[in-house]
Amino acid sequence: MAENNEKILPTVQWFPGHMTKARKIITDNLKLVDVVIELLDARIPYSSANPMLKEIIADKPRVIALNKADLADPAITRQWIASFKAQGIKAVSVDAMTGKGTKQLVAITEELARYKTDKLLSKGAIKPRAARVMIIGIPNVGKSSLINRLAGAARTKTADKPGVTRAKQWIRIGKNLELLDTPGILWPKFEDMTVGLKLSFTGAINDEAVDREQVVGVFLETMGKLYPQRLRERYKLDGELPAEPMDLLELIGKKRGCLLKGGIIDTEKAQRIVFTDFRSGKLGLVSLDVPEKTAESEENEVAE
Repeated sequence: MAENNEKILPTVQWFPGHMTKARKIITDNLKLVDVVIELLDARIPYSSANPMLKEIIADKPRVIALNKADLADPAITRQWIASFKAQGIKAVSVDAMTGKGTKQLVAITEELARYKTDKLLSKGAIKPRAARVMIIGIPNVGKSSLINRLAGAARTKTADKPGVTRAKQWIRIGKNLELLDTPGILWPKFEDMTVGLKLSFTGAINDEAVDREQVVGVFLETMGKLYPQRLRERYKLDGELPAEPMDLLELIGKKRGCLLKGGIIDTEKAQRIVFTDFRSGKLGLVSLDVPEKTAESEENEVAE
Protein backbone atom coordinates (compact mmCIF):
# COMPACT_ATOMS: atom_id res chain seq x y z
CA MET A 1 0.00 0.00 0.00
CA ALA A 2 1.31 3.45 -0.90
CA GLU A 3 2.08 5.81 1.92
CA ASN A 4 0.00 8.97 2.22
CA ASN A 5 2.72 11.17 0.75
CA GLU A 6 3.13 9.02 -2.37
CA LYS A 7 1.39 10.01 -5.59
CA ILE A 8 -0.46 7.16 -7.28
CA LEU A 9 -0.22 7.73 -11.04
CA PRO A 10 -2.58 6.30 -13.63
CA THR A 11 -1.13 3.38 -15.56
CA VAL A 12 -0.47 3.79 -19.28
CA GLN A 13 -0.50 0.51 -21.20
CA TRP A 14 0.90 0.26 -24.73
CA PHE A 15 1.34 -3.05 -26.50
CA PRO A 16 0.79 -2.53 -30.25
CA GLY A 17 1.84 -5.54 -32.29
CA HIS A 18 3.45 -3.52 -35.09
CA MET A 19 6.21 -2.31 -32.72
CA THR A 20 7.98 -5.69 -32.92
CA LYS A 21 7.97 -5.40 -36.70
CA ALA A 22 9.27 -1.83 -36.47
CA ARG A 23 12.21 -2.90 -34.31
CA LYS A 24 13.12 -5.63 -36.81
CA ILE A 25 13.04 -3.14 -39.70
CA ILE A 26 15.38 -0.77 -37.87
CA THR A 27 17.77 -3.56 -36.81
CA ASP A 28 17.90 -5.10 -40.28
CA ASN A 29 18.62 -1.79 -42.02
CA LEU A 30 21.01 -0.21 -39.53
CA LYS A 31 23.99 -1.79 -41.30
CA LEU A 32 23.05 0.09 -44.48
CA VAL A 33 23.44 3.57 -42.99
CA ASP A 34 26.36 5.73 -41.90
CA VAL A 35 24.60 7.99 -39.40
CA VAL A 36 21.45 7.85 -37.30
CA ILE A 37 19.30 10.92 -36.72
CA GLU A 38 17.36 10.36 -33.51
CA LEU A 39 14.32 12.60 -33.49
CA LEU A 40 13.05 13.63 -30.06
CA ASP A 41 10.20 15.86 -28.95
CA ALA A 42 11.81 19.08 -27.68
CA ARG A 43 9.09 19.35 -25.00
CA ILE A 44 9.98 15.93 -23.56
CA PRO A 45 13.49 14.90 -24.73
CA TYR A 46 13.94 12.36 -21.93
CA SER A 47 10.49 10.83 -22.19
CA SER A 48 10.55 10.64 -25.99
CA ALA A 49 13.95 8.89 -26.09
CA ASN A 50 13.33 5.18 -26.59
CA PRO A 51 15.86 3.31 -24.40
CA MET A 52 15.51 0.31 -26.72
CA LEU A 53 16.94 2.37 -29.58
CA LYS A 54 20.16 3.10 -27.69
CA GLU A 55 20.77 -0.64 -27.52
CA ILE A 56 19.97 -1.09 -31.21
CA ILE A 57 22.08 1.85 -32.42
CA ALA A 58 25.11 0.86 -30.32
CA ASP A 59 28.21 2.73 -31.58
CA LYS A 60 26.71 4.02 -34.83
CA PRO A 61 27.33 7.81 -35.14
CA ARG A 62 24.16 9.75 -34.28
CA VAL A 63 22.85 13.27 -34.02
CA ILE A 64 19.84 14.24 -31.94
CA ALA A 65 17.22 16.51 -33.49
CA LEU A 66 14.94 18.17 -30.96
CA ASN A 67 11.83 18.62 -33.06
CA LYS A 68 8.82 20.82 -32.28
CA ALA A 69 11.22 23.30 -30.71
CA ASP A 70 8.70 26.00 -31.60
CA LEU A 71 6.43 24.52 -28.89
CA ALA A 72 9.12 24.08 -26.23
CA ASP A 73 10.61 26.45 -23.66
CA PRO A 74 13.73 27.74 -25.49
CA ALA A 75 15.78 28.14 -22.31
CA ILE A 76 15.23 24.49 -21.40
CA THR A 77 15.93 23.38 -24.98
CA ARG A 78 19.32 25.11 -24.72
CA GLN A 79 19.93 23.21 -21.49
CA TRP A 80 19.22 19.93 -23.29
CA ILE A 81 21.60 20.76 -26.14
CA ALA A 82 24.30 21.58 -23.57
CA SER A 83 23.56 18.35 -21.70
CA PHE A 84 23.92 16.24 -24.85
CA LYS A 85 27.12 18.08 -25.75
CA ALA A 86 28.52 17.21 -22.34
CA GLN A 87 27.84 13.55 -23.21
CA GLY A 88 29.66 13.88 -26.51
CA ILE A 89 26.46 13.85 -28.56
CA LYS A 90 25.69 16.50 -31.15
CA ALA A 91 22.18 17.93 -30.89
CA VAL A 92 20.23 20.64 -32.67
CA SER A 93 16.77 22.13 -32.19
CA VAL A 94 14.53 22.03 -35.25
CA ASP A 95 11.05 22.94 -36.36
CA ALA A 96 10.08 20.58 -39.15
CA MET A 97 7.06 22.68 -40.08
CA THR A 98 9.02 25.85 -40.85
CA GLY A 99 12.43 24.31 -41.58
CA LYS A 100 14.20 26.18 -38.79
CA GLY A 101 17.37 24.33 -37.77
CA THR A 102 17.26 21.85 -40.67
CA LYS A 103 20.31 23.30 -42.47
CA GLN A 104 22.35 22.87 -39.31
CA LEU A 105 21.02 19.33 -38.93
CA VAL A 106 22.08 18.43 -42.47
CA ALA A 107 25.54 19.95 -41.97
CA ILE A 108 26.13 17.99 -38.76
CA THR A 109 24.86 14.78 -40.38
CA GLU A 110 27.21 15.17 -43.36
CA GLU A 111 30.09 15.85 -40.99
CA LEU A 112 29.38 12.70 -38.97
CA ALA A 113 29.14 10.63 -42.16
CA ARG A 114 32.44 11.84 -43.55
CA TYR A 115 34.36 9.05 -41.81
CA LYS A 116 32.59 6.53 -44.06
CA THR A 117 32.62 8.46 -47.33
CA ASP A 118 36.33 9.30 -46.89
CA LYS A 119 37.04 5.65 -46.16
CA LEU A 120 35.38 4.63 -49.42
CA LEU A 121 37.50 7.16 -51.33
CA SER A 122 40.66 5.86 -49.71
CA LYS A 123 39.74 2.38 -50.95
CA GLY A 124 39.54 3.52 -54.55
CA ALA A 125 36.02 4.86 -55.02
CA ILE A 126 35.92 7.23 -58.01
CA LYS A 127 33.71 9.75 -56.24
CA PRO A 128 32.16 9.97 -52.79
CA ARG A 129 28.69 8.50 -52.53
CA ALA A 130 25.85 10.19 -50.71
CA ALA A 131 25.86 9.71 -46.96
CA ARG A 132 23.20 7.24 -45.89
CA VAL A 133 21.12 8.26 -42.92
CA MET A 134 18.38 6.63 -40.90
CA ILE A 135 15.84 8.76 -39.07
CA ILE A 136 14.35 7.08 -36.03
CA GLY A 137 12.01 8.13 -33.28
CA ILE A 138 8.78 7.37 -31.49
CA PRO A 139 5.38 7.78 -33.19
CA ASN A 140 4.05 11.29 -33.75
CA VAL A 141 7.40 12.98 -33.14
CA GLY A 142 7.45 14.47 -36.65
CA LYS A 143 9.64 12.18 -38.76
CA SER A 144 7.56 12.44 -41.90
CA SER A 145 7.21 16.20 -41.57
CA LEU A 146 10.99 16.55 -41.21
CA ILE A 147 11.68 14.40 -44.24
CA ASN A 148 9.15 16.33 -46.28
CA ARG A 149 10.85 19.57 -45.26
CA LEU A 150 14.32 18.24 -46.13
CA ALA A 151 13.16 16.80 -49.45
CA GLY A 152 11.20 19.91 -50.34
CA ALA A 153 8.11 17.89 -51.23
CA ALA A 154 5.52 15.68 -49.58
CA ARG A 155 7.41 12.43 -50.14
CA THR A 156 6.00 10.58 -47.12
CA LYS A 157 2.51 10.11 -45.79
CA THR A 158 1.77 12.14 -42.68
CA ALA A 159 -1.08 12.06 -40.20
CA ASP A 160 -1.97 13.30 -36.73
CA LYS A 161 -2.40 9.76 -35.40
CA PRO A 162 0.66 7.72 -34.35
CA GLY A 163 1.90 4.81 -36.43
CA VAL A 164 1.09 5.94 -39.99
CA THR A 165 4.61 5.73 -41.46
CA ARG A 166 5.44 2.04 -41.74
CA ALA A 167 6.99 1.12 -45.09
CA LYS A 168 10.72 1.56 -45.71
CA GLN A 169 11.52 4.53 -47.95
CA TRP A 170 14.85 5.90 -49.25
CA ILE A 171 14.63 9.60 -50.02
CA ARG A 172 17.31 11.66 -51.76
CA ILE A 173 18.18 14.95 -50.06
CA GLY A 174 20.32 17.09 -52.34
CA LYS A 175 23.62 15.65 -53.57
CA ASN A 176 25.07 14.47 -50.28
CA LEU A 177 22.35 12.67 -48.33
CA GLU A 178 20.05 9.70 -48.72
CA LEU A 179 17.50 9.33 -45.92
CA LEU A 180 15.87 6.12 -44.78
CA ASP A 181 12.57 6.62 -43.03
CA THR A 182 11.53 3.96 -40.53
CA PRO A 183 8.37 3.24 -38.55
CA GLY A 184 7.89 4.94 -35.20
CA ILE A 185 8.76 2.56 -32.40
CA LEU A 186 7.69 2.58 -28.77
CA TRP A 187 9.01 0.18 -26.15
CA PRO A 188 6.67 -2.47 -24.73
CA LYS A 189 6.79 -1.44 -21.08
CA PHE A 190 7.24 1.85 -19.26
CA GLU A 191 9.43 1.44 -16.18
CA ASP A 192 8.66 5.04 -15.20
CA MET A 193 4.95 5.83 -15.34
CA THR A 194 5.64 9.56 -15.73
CA VAL A 195 7.26 8.77 -19.10
CA GLY A 196 4.09 7.10 -20.36
CA LEU A 197 2.01 10.01 -19.11
CA LYS A 198 4.14 12.62 -20.88
CA LEU A 199 3.94 10.62 -24.09
CA SER A 200 0.17 10.70 -23.64
CA PHE A 201 0.24 14.47 -23.09
CA THR A 202 1.91 15.07 -26.46
CA GLY A 203 -0.18 12.53 -28.36
CA ALA A 204 2.64 10.03 -28.97
CA ILE A 205 0.27 7.51 -27.39
CA ASN A 206 -3.18 7.64 -28.91
CA ASP A 207 -5.84 9.21 -26.67
CA GLU A 208 -8.05 6.16 -27.18
CA ALA A 209 -5.39 3.96 -25.52
CA VAL A 210 -5.47 5.78 -22.15
CA ASP A 211 -7.88 6.92 -19.47
CA ARG A 212 -7.98 10.48 -20.74
CA GLU A 213 -9.70 11.90 -17.66
CA GLN A 214 -6.91 10.69 -15.39
CA VAL A 215 -4.19 11.73 -17.84
CA VAL A 216 -5.66 15.22 -18.24
CA GLY A 217 -5.82 15.47 -14.45
CA VAL A 218 -2.10 14.75 -14.13
CA PHE A 219 -1.35 17.16 -16.97
CA LEU A 220 -3.26 20.00 -15.30
CA GLU A 221 -1.55 19.26 -12.00
CA THR A 222 1.83 19.40 -13.75
CA MET A 223 1.01 22.64 -15.54
CA GLY A 224 -0.27 24.11 -12.27
CA LYS A 225 3.16 23.51 -10.76
CA LEU A 226 5.36 24.51 -13.71
CA TYR A 227 3.33 27.05 -15.68
CA PRO A 228 0.32 28.20 -13.64
CA GLN A 229 0.26 31.62 -15.29
CA ARG A 230 -0.20 30.00 -18.71
CA LEU A 231 -3.40 28.36 -17.48
CA ARG A 232 -4.64 31.62 -16.00
CA GLU A 233 -3.98 33.55 -19.18
CA ARG A 234 -5.39 30.98 -21.61
CA TYR A 235 -8.58 30.28 -19.70
CA LYS A 236 -9.01 33.68 -18.03
CA LEU A 237 -8.75 32.27 -14.50
CA ASP A 238 -8.43 34.64 -11.56
CA GLY A 239 -6.71 34.04 -8.22
CA GLU A 240 -5.40 30.70 -6.97
CA LEU A 241 -5.97 27.68 -9.15
CA PRO A 242 -8.07 24.87 -7.64
CA ALA A 243 -5.90 22.32 -5.86
CA GLU A 244 -7.82 19.36 -7.27
CA PRO A 245 -7.19 18.77 -11.01
CA MET A 246 -10.80 17.77 -11.69
CA ASP A 247 -12.02 20.99 -10.07
CA LEU A 248 -9.62 22.89 -12.33
CA LEU A 249 -10.88 20.99 -15.38
CA GLU A 250 -14.48 21.84 -14.52
CA LEU A 251 -13.55 25.50 -14.07
CA ILE A 252 -11.87 25.50 -17.48
CA GLY A 253 -14.92 23.80 -18.95
CA LYS A 254 -17.19 26.45 -17.45
CA LYS A 255 -15.00 29.27 -18.77
CA ARG A 256 -15.01 27.74 -22.25
CA GLY A 257 -18.76 27.09 -22.31
CA CYS A 258 -18.55 23.30 -22.14
CA LEU A 259 -22.03 22.88 -20.72
CA LEU A 260 -24.64 20.13 -20.96
CA LYS A 261 -28.31 20.36 -20.07
CA GLY A 262 -28.90 21.45 -16.51
CA GLY A 263 -25.63 23.39 -16.38
CA ILE A 264 -23.52 20.23 -16.02
CA ILE A 265 -19.92 20.61 -17.19
CA ASP A 266 -19.05 18.56 -20.27
CA THR A 267 -15.70 17.33 -18.96
CA GLU A 268 -14.94 15.26 -22.08
CA LYS A 269 -15.14 18.37 -24.23
CA ALA A 270 -13.02 20.27 -21.71
CA GLN A 271 -10.42 17.49 -21.84
CA ARG A 272 -10.21 17.76 -25.63
CA ILE A 273 -9.83 21.53 -25.42
CA VAL A 274 -6.97 21.31 -22.90
CA PHE A 275 -4.97 18.79 -24.92
CA THR A 276 -5.65 20.56 -28.21
CA ASP A 277 -4.44 23.82 -26.69
CA PHE A 278 -1.27 22.20 -25.34
CA ARG A 279 -0.40 20.28 -28.50
CA SER A 280 -0.96 23.30 -30.73
CA GLY A 281 1.10 25.65 -28.55
CA LYS A 282 -1.83 27.75 -27.37
CA LEU A 283 -0.72 27.19 -23.78
CA GLY A 284 2.60 28.81 -24.63
CA LEU A 285 6.11 27.38 -24.88
CA VAL A 286 6.17 24.46 -22.48
CA SER A 287 8.89 21.92 -21.60
CA LEU A 288 8.02 19.06 -19.27
CA ASP A 289 11.44 17.37 -19.12
CA VAL A 290 14.49 19.11 -17.65
CA PRO A 291 17.99 17.60 -17.98
CA GLU A 292 20.08 16.67 -14.99
CA LYS A 293 22.78 19.29 -14.81
CA THR A 294 26.47 18.54 -14.56
CA ALA A 295 29.29 21.03 -14.19
CA GLU A 296 30.30 20.37 -17.80
CA SER A 297 26.79 20.84 -19.21
CA GLU A 298 26.38 24.10 -17.28
CA GLU A 299 29.68 25.31 -18.74
CA ASN A 300 28.59 24.33 -22.26
CA GLU A 301 25.25 26.10 -21.78
CA VAL A 302 27.04 29.33 -20.83
CA ALA A 303 29.32 28.94 -23.87
CA GLU A 304 26.29 28.71 -26.15
